[in-house]
Amino acid sequence: MTENEIGTITLAAAIAVHRELGPGLLESVYEVILARELIDRGLTVERQAPVSIVYKGIRFDEGFRADIIVAGKVILELKSVERVTAAHKKQVQTYLRLTGCKLGYLLNFGESVMKTGITRCVNGLEEPPLCVSASLRENIQS
Repeated sequence: MTENEIGTITLAAAIAVHRELGPGLLESVYEVILARELIDRGLTVERQAPVSIVYKGIRFDEGFRADIIVAGKVILELKSVERVTAAHKKQVQTYLRLTGCKLGYLLNFGESVMKTGITRCVNGLEEPPLCVSASLRENIQS
């Protein structure tokens, strides 16, 4: 399964969890329930996954803990805040760079609508080519 396919399933699960629970709970609540939802959808999930850091050739096991890593490919950083900051987004980008993962999401369950709480982050992920339907292509050419 590609990162983008995993991402599609992950976002659908996050939206479903948010619709059911609403905003305002602790991040840990969303984490455990989203993990269960992803497992129910057939994905492997690691919660609070320890990630080592290599600095100047030395491995440090005390790196950081990713909230959720889905299928070993997609990193999820969960928040439940009024608004995300640039620092939150940079955090996910750093996690991607340090792990070598290509796709990550910052998911803010504090938003009133989950769609506005989703920030997609990439690290060298090739995007699939856009497919333009025949009817749309005809409208563009007209």
